[in-house]
Amino acid sequence: MKNIILSTDSYKVSHYKQYPEGAEYISSYIEARGSDDPDFDSVMTVGIQAFINEYLMKPITGNDIKEADEILTAHGYEFNKQDWVNILYDHNGYLPLEIAALPEGTITPLSIPLVQVVNTDPRFPWLTSYIETALLRAIWYPSTVATNSRTIRNVLKAYSNKSGDGFVDFKLHDFGARGVSSSESAAIGGAAHLMTGALGTDTVESLLYLRRNYGANMAGFSIPAAEHSTITTWGDMGEADAFRNNIKQFDGEGKIFAVVSDSYDIDFAIDEIWGGIMKEEVRNLKGTLVIRPDSGNPLTEPGRIISKLMNIFGFQWNEKGYRVLPPYIRVIQGDGITKDSIKAIISDLDTKKISMDNIAFGMGGGMLQLVNRDTLKFAMKANSITINGITNDVYKKPIGDSSKGSKAGMQGVFRGRNGNLYAMALSEYSAQMELARDNLLQPVYRNGEQFNITTLDEIRERANA
Repeated sequence: MKNIILSTDSYKVSHYKQYPEGAEYISSYIEARGSDDPDFDSVMTVGIQAFINEYLMKPITGNDIKEADEILTAHGYEFNKQDWVNILYDHNGYLPLEIAALPEGTITPLSIPLVQVVNTDPRFPWLTSYIETALLRAIWYPSTVATNSRTIRNVLKAYSNKSGDGFVDFKLHDFGARGVSSSESAAIGGAAHLMTGALGTDTVESLLYLRRNYGANMAGFSIPAAEHSTITTWGDMGEADAFRNNIKQFDGEGKIFAVVSDSYDIDFAIDEIWGGIMKEEVRNLKGTLVIRPDSGNPLTEPGRIISKLMNIFGFQWNEKGYRVLPPYIRVIQGDGITKDSIKAIISDLDTKKISMDNIAFGMGGGMLQLVNRDTLKFAMKANSITINGITNDVYKKPIGDSSKGSKAGMQGVFRGRNGNLYAMALSEYSAQMELARDNLLQPVYRNGEQFNITTLDEIRERANA
């Protein structure tokens, strides 16, 4: 879907007739209003630059208007075709909007505006809300994925600092490409994960997405890995031969490769093959073999498998009092991984005095698909309207649900003396023009121009500041 006119909810097509007479400008903002998950007390904002680059920097065409007119008229609406024709000719097809946003990678408390948008041509006040469907979707999904990934990263970091070397950039690997609804979801969600500072991914679309939109020549890395088809095609009596083939193909100085080992019986695979007939081959590896269990109880299987490997191949106690496998063998758990299951697994590892250095996690649907707009209660709401040159605050305050109230007046986001971010209506400042320079909501798009372009490296730096 690249026709931005049709990237909306049907009912919005009727809204140009619904605003007060004399309406000229309408401002709206996007925020994450809250969460029912106590782990989510902040949000990492990402995604706006890619949306602008891929959707708003491509002007609408006459064919777009024709297509929209045909579809929406048949759909039952009176399409405001002339308005779009005026945008095409008077603005060269670029949407007459100004969008301001926090720098991507900024970590903010919940209920802080992340994006604010207002129309720049008084003939089209309806355009601000018309863009909501596409704009909100472009923000809530990657920001929620990034927030979830970063929260997990912090959990892993804390346990790694306690039990191991503290390096977690490759500890949470994106396995999610096949578990999402579309290629675009894979690209956007996978990119959001990498924006946190993670370097591990198997979602190729995310690499291209970050290359095209955030100046990242190469944003993430992966390793050769077996899947069940590459093991089971050797037959149940040929599992050892399949394992040996992986060593032959991928072992080398500094090389890492993963082999799924539960195709038939993971205990047999470890006791009789890896730790039996192939024990010396494993000990003589130049690189690192990563064993992947893919069944059993995901909360206890990692600790059980690592313990079995330690009984066979030995371990060392590190300076923090935790056990570490020899450098030639590790484990990755990619089944049943979510934020909460990782916490449970780490708790189990801790009781067994198993260091974080022994394990990495592959996360699929739990990372890219097990989120929705209500995970962080994202919403876009109007906060200001100008009618015949007079500007008034706009807000909602439903008596039955205070959590769905909205902010009145065009917003600014500022950093307090304690370093914390807070939001306030710009109209509340007595020195509005002077303090506006400190407003962290900075223009990123205006009438077909991009501003304050950022890079993946800058986003990662903000996310980990």
